[in-house]
Amino acid sequence: MQHNNSRISKTRGIYFLRLIGRIIVLLVAVLVYIFDKSKFNIADGWKFFEEFSPLHLLWLIWMWDMFLQLMPVKSHISIGSQKVFESLFRPIKEKINYKNLKQYIKDTTLSAYKVMVMWILLTIAISILHLSGIIDTGAMILLATFFYVCDLICVLIWCPFRLIMKNKCCTTCRIFNWDHLMMFLPIVTINSFYSWSLVIFSFLIWLVWEVCVFTYPERFWENSNMALRCSECTDKLCTQYCRKLRKQS
Repeated sequence: MQHNNSRISKTRGIYFLRLIGRIIVLLVAVLVYIFDKSKFNIADGWKFFEEFSPLHLLWLIWMWDMFLQLMPVKSHISIGSQKVFESLFRPIKEKINYKNLKQYIKDTTLSAYKVMVMWILLTIAISILHLSGIIDTGAMILLATFFYVCDLICVLIWCPFRLIMKNKCCTTCRIFNWDHLMMFLPIVTINSFYSWSLVIFSFLIWLVWEVCVFTYPERFWENSNMALRCSECTDKLCTQYCRKLRKQS
């Protein structure tokens, strides 16, 4: 049994491959920035429609990633991201304690919006640097690509937001689908089709998530949704630290 528990899950393996893919994307973007910065021009104004650039492919990848978060496609996607959907909700057999559920949502929402305030402050700082000309458009896109890599580092290796959220794993994370909004919000001051299309779509993903949290809170709590419990976990995205918590639960 110990041998099976130590084996990497299929989902975790796929997520590691995605992390490698994202790192490659970041490296390619850095090389393009160094050797042909003009390719980043499509991120300015309405130049998105004037010529082809590798950044169009990056835009399509990001749009596709966000589209998948609106679809109940459990295969190879963490239940932490998919718990918004009724088709993946597995209610407990016992009666749900709605008083405790309400308190849980209240507490996790408070923690979540602490993260939001922190991220908005970071966005303001980055925006000031961009508007003052210290950071150019290309560097802003590179920053979003860097956050794209950091997103999976948080899932697979270590997540600093857990220090605020106090969640034991990504499966139960209150802000799992906030990732794209956090990635793209800092590039809002580019003020172009490229930036606004990403920010608006990521805001839509965030809005759907938040509406579901308050409309269907039982889907987000492991004491009302069996699919979120460690004993039922098939994703096994947890780090060594999280596995220790699972053994204690």
